[in-house]
Amino acid sequence: MGGYIGAVTTTRPVIAANRRGKREQIIDAAKQVLARDGLAACTARSVAEASPLTKSAVHYYFDDIHELIDLAMREHVAAMAMALRGAAGAETDPAEKVWAVVDAYLRMFAEQPNAAFLWFEYWIDTGRRNSSEAVGATLGDMHVLLHEVLAELPVADAAATAHTVLSWLLGTVVQQQVQPKTPASLREEVTVILRSTTSPRTK
Repeated sequence: MGGYIGAVTTTRPVIAANRRGKREQIIDAAKQVLARDGLAACTARSVAEASPLTKSAVHYYFDDIHELIDLAMREHVAAMAMALRGAAGAETDPAEKVWAVVDAYLRMFAEQPNAAFLWFEYWIDTGRRNSSEAVGATLGDMHVLLHEVLAELPVADAAATAHTVLSWLLGTVVQQQVQPKTPASLREEVTVILRSTTSPRTK
């Protein structure tokens, strides 16, 4: 009996690890489909075709396609945040760190137009299905990053300034798809935002 219980206990972590591995494979496939074909093309069938698993497995490991999309988009944002942290880390001057993050963020979308369209589609989709918490989580990741770099500047409220810069970034991503501005013009806009939020004692 003791041997049987020990076997069951040993097997459980293996089963859990296997389940995590399968979910990760499916999420990776969903990320590929989203980046390549967009939100509308991300179905259980297309995800299964992009992975070594079956359509039934997609349904088994996830409640619905929306759960899978939310997780895949969250991982896309995590990868973006990591790259942006790398851009900030390459600078030593606090103001240059902020610009490095802003510039890298905008260039990512400029160099990958499909990424911008994917985000627009995703925001609209989550709004229609009343799942704003999903977008809130992805935006929260970006807010944390901006807060980190802005906290090194003499701004009156780093959290509020991060919110302002993030709002500006979201609008500018749309603008750059329609009527692009030069990096110099964009940097001046960021400078104006930072100047308006600088602590009175340091102006």
